Amino acid sequence: MMATIGLIGAPTDIGAGMRGASMGPEALRVAGIGSMLESQGLSVQDRGNLAGPNNPWLPSHDGYRHLDEVVAWNKLVHAAVYGELQAARLPILLGGDHSLAIGSISAVARHCRERGRRLRVLWLDAHADFNTSVLTPSGNIHGMPVACLCGHGPRALLEIGGRVPAISPDTIRQIGIRSVDQGEKRLVHEVGLEVFDMRYIDEMGMRHTLEQALTGIDDDTHLHVSFDVDFLDPEIAPGVGTTVAGGPSYRESQLCMEMIADTGRLASLDIMELNPALDVRNRTAEVAVDLVASLFGKSTLMRRA
Repeated sequence: MMATIGLIGAPTDIGAGMRGASMGPEALRVAGIGSMLESQGLSVQDRGNLAGPNNPWLPSHDGYRHLDEVVAWNKLVHAAVYGELQAARLPILLGGDHSLAIGSISAVARHCRERGRRLRVLWLDAHADFNTSVLTPSGNIHGMPVACLCGHGPRALLEIGGRVPAISPDTIRQIGIRSVDQGEKRLVHEVGLEVFDMRYIDEMGMRHTLEQALTGIDDDTHLHVSFDVDFLDPEIAPGVGTTVAGGPSYRESQLCMEMIADTGRLASLDIMELNPALDVRNRTAEVAVDLVASLFGKSTLMRRA
């Protein structure tokens, strides 16, 4: 794990169906994400916030809402994340809505190709985010990033990372999924996306789930975590615009993060969809920061290797 962190704020809700995620980066800063990381012995460089187009709040056009603006934001994110990786810093993208993962993960994939490293993406989310313009009921692009990364989407988004598709479906392991649109289900099945939904977690437990999701990771693997805060049960994380009941509990979520940390391979992170306008006294941001602390190795006791 790289010892220097680069924090990148992306204050936009351009791909979402509800306003408010644009305030997420500052809520995470107020919750102490920088000082928490420093307490873990890491050097932190806060790169500030990216400045992209405003949200015009327009209806869907040809199956997409705000496509030009989403493209612009993702190009900014791609350049920022790629720049941090080139400088040997571990990038943490403070979102912002989850459409921004197109820019973030395409940058990580580009970096891995250039370094000859394998990539594994853990997608922690209540939603599969594998919609397309044909399947989407809303046109909101935050429901499409995984599909775009896998080559299903508008050319302007597919080409951001310099290669189409940016990643193959077997790169991704989705965890905590419990809301998938009907047409989206068929496409997820057709492409062979590996999904550990909440039924799987209920039946097999979080420990077994993570053991399966992390299978095959070695010293030459770049591990990217894309953490949508709606992964968590809304009882502990109400501050998101797309809550879905029945998510992982606090302890299940902590175990998930601790097991990822145990690999020692975490090399980039997205924290997405935090919506302070829907939160209670910044509680969701504080829970997210607490979980990220576990992701970076915080534990009750020293663990034997």
